[in-house]
Amino acid sequence: MDNQFSSFYKSSASNLHISWLVLPSLLVVYVLANIVYRLYFHPLARFPGPKLAAITHLYEFYFNIIQDGMFIWEIERMHEVYGPIVRITPYELHVKDPQFYDDIYAASTRKTEKYLNFVSHFGTPLSMITTIGHDHHRIRRAPLNSFFSKRSVVRLEPVIQENIDKLCKRFDDDCAAQNVVRLDVAFIALTTDIITRYSYGKSYNYLNEPDYKLEWKDAVLEASANGAAMRHFPFMLALSKNMPRSLLRKLNSRIAILLEIQDMVRSQSLESLNNSNKGTNTGENGQKKSIFDALNDPELLAPEERTIDRLQDEGQILLGAGSETTAKSLTVIALHLLRDPSVLERLRGELKTVMPTTTSTASWTELEKLPFLTAVIKEGLRLSYGVTTRLPRVSPTEALQYKDWIIPPGTPVSESSYFVHMDPSIFPSPESFDPSRWLIAAANAYAELYLTVAHIFRRYDFHLYDTNVDDVKLVRDRFFGAPKDGSKGVRVYVEGLVKE
Repeated sequence: MDNQFSSFYKSSASNLHISWLVLPSLLVVYVLANIVYRLYFHPLARFPGPKLAAITHLYEFYFNIIQDGMFIWEIERMHEVYGPIVRITPYELHVKDPQFYDDIYAASTRKTEKYLNFVSHFGTPLSMITTIGHDHHRIRRAPLNSFFSKRSVVRLEPVIQENIDKLCKRFDDDCAAQNVVRLDVAFIALTTDIITRYSYGKSYNYLNEPDYKLEWKDAVLEASANGAAMRHFPFMLALSKNMPRSLLRKLNSRIAILLEIQDMVRSQSLESLNNSNKGTNTGENGQKKSIFDALNDPELLAPEERTIDRLQDEGQILLGAGSETTAKSLTVIALHLLRDPSVLERLRGELKTVMPTTTSTASWTELEKLPFLTAVIKEGLRLSYGVTTRLPRVSPTEALQYKDWIIPPGTPVSESSYFVHMDPSIFPSPESFDPSRWLIAAANAYAELYLTVAHIFRRYDFHLYDTNVDDVKLVRDRFFGAPKDGSKGVRVYVEGLVKE
């Protein structure tokens, strides 16, 4: 019996040893087969681009994670070498041609979906921005359409003006105290107070904070900087959410602050949900009181679309998108106006036609008729870029044709808006702030930008403090775009009211 057991043990050990030798061999075969498939048999195999980018996502990982947000410049280099369409990852194409931009993002003319692997890092799987399906996205967007119409924003104008007045009062105090003010932080406090009032009916009142709630600005930048890492390591988000807040504050205080604000959003979402159930979320005219009240509308959304988890996800996106993007545009406009006195003087000359004194006010309707103010805002929007990270779209059933290339259905395709904004064939000398390039164009309506730029720069003189264009110039792609390392933002002294 002992001999039989010994023989069986030796045989099993030998087989196990062979298995351990076979497994690495199988892994090597699998990797080699995958490489061969991606290079020669994949539907994108015939598209130009670096072989390494076609083989592995580690190519993007190196530039976005190891080099920290530099993949956008590698994509630009690829286009210089390989042409206007390149394969930038094993499954994805990027186009650098402004004429094709509308074809990629043509959601109104054909079904266009998001790319699952790209939107998962937001950590808000139930929000509109991360909704994959075309039809599902339209259902989730429907309640918001009326809130972002021009008529609704006109109704919001008193809220915008009230917060601009609060910011002006803060600038008066900063002037008297001779404080250095970070305009980028002051502006995100402004836009956050406006979007939270519009979204929940209650403002966060960051304009009342002594430092304009600097930690909120830092938290937003931290979240956008971590986006690429979350895409490669999705478990990091779940790990952060489940970690005790006290421990997370010691490891990364900015992420801890962000999660605490998410808790606030959840609390307000629950309050809105309860108001909906009680029937107290509708005003006297039958209109929903806030964006969150509209997201609870049973006439537009099924019960599964009105859960606390979905409201929280949507709230996080509204808060982030409604604060940083507009604040960054205001910051870029401010920097360039203060660097070019001739442009600022021309703007003030135009503003005097509707705001004769430094403390005058003007409505959005009046301001959007001013051609040079409109041009200044458009040029600021162009040079603030919006989201700099590529946002792939998928045509699920239709092939797309770009020149002689047929892009197979189901292929993620993108074009970074940065490349469109900085295309010299559209905008000569694209790095220059030149509002005159827009004077032949029609005005767009952006209430916060019009009202803030007009009232701040009609009223105050500022002096830049240890700040230059490098503090807003794109260096790293961290979703919103980031300037050089070590930038302390756009800092100014408020010198007082404009001398007439």
